[in-house]
This record gives sequence, C-alpha cells and structure tokens, in this order.
Amino acid sequence: MTSTFHGLETARRGMTTQQSALHTTGHNISNANTEGYTRQRVNFGQTEPYPNAARNAPRMPGQIGTGVEADFIQRVREGYLDIQYRGENAQANYWETRHASYERIEDLINEPSEDGIGGTMDEFWNALQDLSVNPEDSGARSVVRQRGIALADTFNYVANTLQANKDDLKGEIDTKEKEVNSLLRKIHDVNEQIGRMEPHGQMPNDLYDERDRLIDELSGMMNIEVQEKNSGGQALDAADGIVNVYMVDEDDNRITKLIDGEKREYKELSINSNGEEGNHAFVTDAKFEWVKKAGDDISNESGSDEDIEFVNSPGKLKALVESFGYKNEDGEVTGTYPDVMNKLDDMVYTFASAFNKQHRDGYGLNESTDISFFDSGNATKDNKQGAAKNISMDENIEDSVDNIAAASEYEGDEEDAYAGDGSNAQKLSDIKDLDLGFDGSTTNVQSYYRNFIGELAVDTDEANQKMKNTDNLRESVNNRRKEVSSVSLNEEMTNMIQFQHAYNASARNITMIDEMLDRIINNMGVVGR
Repeated sequence: MTSTFHGLETARRGMTTQQSALHTTGHNISNANTEGYTRQRVNFGQTEPYPNAARNAPRMPGQIGTGVEADFIQRVREGYLDIQYRGENAQANYWETRHASYERIEDLINEPSEDGIGGTMDEFWNALQDLSVNPEDSGARSVVRQRGIALADTFNYVANTLQANKDDLKGEIDTKEKEVNSLLRKIHDVNEQIGRMEPHGQMPNDLYDERDRLIDELSGMMNIEVQEKNSGGQALDAADGIVNVYMVDEDDNRITKLIDGEKREYKELSINSNGEEGNHAFVTDAKFEWVKKAGDDISNESGSDEDIEFVNSPGKLKALVESFGYKNEDGEVTGTYPDVMNKLDDMVYTFASAFNKQHRDGYGLNESTDISFFDSGNATKDNKQGAAKNISMDENIEDSVDNIAAASEYEGDEEDAYAGDGSNAQKLSDIKDLDLGFDGSTTNVQSYYRNFIGELAVDTDEANQKMKNTDNLRESVNNRRKEVSSVSLNEEMTNMIQFQHAYNASARNITMIDEMLDRIINNMGVVGR
C-alpha cells in the first residue's frame, strides 16, 4: 500500500527538478555572449516506480510512478563539428599568415610606382640616354651620378626593409612559441581538473568549455588531433573524459603527442631560429620536450621529439617558418623572404657586374679607364647574397663625374677625342635590353624584374584566394557549430515559460494534496458531533 504522503514527494521532486531546469536556463541566458560557451540542458529522468521488484513486494495491479529527477546537466555540442572546425582553422590560419607575409613584401616593393625599383631604373636609363647625347655636359654627368646613387639607395632600402621584416618574423616565431606553450600548459591544467572531478560522477561542463576553447585556439597554430579517454571511477557515460592531444600532418598522420591526459603529462615547444647561412637566418630545429614537475619522473619513453617538421603540419607556425626560412631536403635555405631576397640579390649583382664591365671598357673626360660604376660590396659570382643591401656608388665616380666613362676607346690621335664621344654611355643605356643570364635564364634586367614582380603578384593572389576559401569553410563549419551549441534567447525564453508552468503545476499539486490530507485529518469521523 502506498504512503499517504506519496503524492507530496512526487510533486516535490517535480518542483525541485523544474527549478534545476530554470537555474540552467538562467545560466544559459547569462552566458549568451560568453565566448566559447556551450548551452546546457537538464536531462530529465523518471525516478524508480513503486514498488520495486522483490519477493516481498506488496501485491498491486501495477507500479506507481514516483516522479522525476535531473539525471545530469549536459552540454549540447557535436564533436564531429569540432573536428571539422579545428582542421579548417589550421588551414585558414596558415593561409592568413602566408598572405600577410606576401602582402608586406608587395607593400615594400611598391610596384608599379614612380618611387619603386622599376621607376628608379627608368630614370637611370633616361639619364644615360641624355649623357650619350651631351657627353661633355657636367650637368648630364651629375644627373647620371645622382640617378645611380638613387638606384643604389633604392636597392639598399628594399633589401634592408626586407631584412627588418624578416627579423620581425623571428620575433613573431618566438612569441608564438610562448603562446603554444601557454596553451599546452592551460589545456593540461584543465584536463587535470576534469580528471579529478569526473570519477566522482560530476559533469564539469564549464571546464569542458574552457578546454575546448583552448584547443580551438591551439588548432590555429598547428593541425591537431584530440583523442578522448574515459576518466574511470564513477564517471558518467555522457562525460567528455580527459583528452590526449597530437600534432598531425596534412594527412592526419600523427607527428608527436603534445598532451598525455592519462599520464597527466604535457610537452613544451622549443624553436631554434638562430641558424645562419650567408646573410640568411633560418629555423634550424624545433622540438617538444616533456615537462617534468618537481619530484616527478617522466614516464614516457622519449624525453623529447627532435626536429619537428612544422612544414608538414598546416597552421600559423608552419606559415611563419616557411616565411622566415628553413632548410629543405636538399640542405638549402628556402622560404618566402630568403627566396625574394636571393632573387633581388641575383638581379642586382648580375646587373651591376654587366654595367661595371661595360663601364670599365669606356673612357672618362680625363681619359680615365678601367673604373667601375657600382661597388657590390663583398658579393661574388658564387655568393651573391648581400648585393642589394651593400651596393653603392664607386668612390671614383663619387669623387668626380669626369670619371663616368661616356666615351668608347678612340683609335685616332686627337687628344680631345673622348670629350665629344657618348657611344659608351649609349652602350651602358643599352644594357637594359641585353640578355644577362639572370639565375640561368636568358632575359634582360627589366624583363627579369617584371617576371619577379609578376610571380610575387601571382603568389599573393593565390594566397589571398586560398585565405578567403579556407576562411569561408571555417566560418561555415563554425556557423553549424553555433546552430547546435550557441544560446538562442528566444528558445531559452520558451524553455523558461515551459519550466515555470511545470513548476507552478507541481506547486499546485502539493496544494491539492494538502487539501486532501486536511479533509482526511480534520473532517473525517466528525459526523453527528
């Protein structure tokens, strides 16, 4: 036989459970604008009916329900969308960083413009043309010298600014290294907290959100894989568990484990970008090392992973390393900035060498000969690095414009034959149309420079297009995540009304049962008194 107070307990459970749902609804509304928050819901479950199955159970025609209870509060989140988002986030961050590097180089080269290398070279050629017509004019000679100085200064400026931008990349790599280590440490700490709470049957939803937010941020640095593991103990089946985090390549093959949730260990990143070859600094190596806490022994077999290949794992770090410079499989330093700087050095050295050769064959007003026009510094045919950075006007030309070799060799006897001869100036001007063999190619300096600018434009456009495509894919996946996980105020208000009515109905049920009991206790058996 059921208790007289059975209905009171059933209604009380209803009130308590609906109140929990209202509290959760309020929590959702309060965090509607919180970054990384996942809406939560109370999972309702029927309590065990009366009577329980037993040998001494009372004889009844059926079981009577005993009400409702809140089994647990669960996040509304789709793990598959998280996997998709993190993969797209790695690709999007990679192309954003690549595009930013190309864009900075394009802004520096500043072509087409009057102040760029192309415009400065055109003015230099025009000055030589004028000199070929008026070889005795000191003004024309001074203009050639000034245009030559301006051209050398432009090469110097571009090369020095490229180097400064490259140095900035080194600082950014160091900063991202610290950010990665901070993220790994925070994920590890949250992982530990979750691992201590879940075995007691708790659902630390807010900690799950924090861990997912940190993992999303880490996925922008490199491509990662997240593996969930059960925490053990009395952990609920719906619990997310602790996680292992791996760094993976473009094909999702694991490169190294970053966080070991089961062994409560994590790694820290160390990048060495102090390699030097010629004038190029480059990333020599990178490694992840297990962090050892005071008094603990590292249980993993290997203490560190040497030579992590970031160029195989898309993300911001890969783009930064590729832009800054690294050694490829052939042992050569390559990368966005090293390649651009090498092409510029090759152009400057080859052009200056050809120009100096022709200039040394000519004669100045004072019959001077065998004088170079440009000084390429320490650059050589076998090592052209630094040519653009160090090119300058030859000191003989700096000292006197009479040393500019506008005339060709004269075979007659006239003493002043060189004064009116501008044939060598014309030959110097014609160098712009000569095939100079740039980097093994047969093209002139102007065509080589245009091809260089064209290739840079194509690379920038490609990076821009892929940046937009990957960003759209990331946003598309993120929007689907938000459709599932974000807080809808309209939906929460609807739930609030629903739970409020259920709460009020449970309270009204208690009032009704109280009136029934009052009738039984106070009014039965008093007839005839």
